[in-house]
Amino acid sequence: MENNALINQEQALDGDQILKVTALLYLNEALITQKYESCQELIDTALNLGVNQSDINAVIADYLNAKNPGKQALGRLHSY
Repeated sequence: MENNALINQEQALDGDQILKVTALLYLNEALITQKYESCQELIDTALNLGVNQSDINAVIADYLNAKNPGKQALGRLHSY
């Protein structure tokens, strides 16, 4: 039986990319749940995994923008 993947193989993320995206998701979740004491460790982990500082900044900015409904959240993450 063939594997009917929903994602084109050329668009599939490799292991490093998945770790980077997961690190950003954990940071976003910590911000949303107001677990600010975890944020520095999550940021350090993300940087160690090779996440760009600009992507971390974008996650933080998007969180702050979401808390202020008058501003539009921007999708500025790099494509991993």
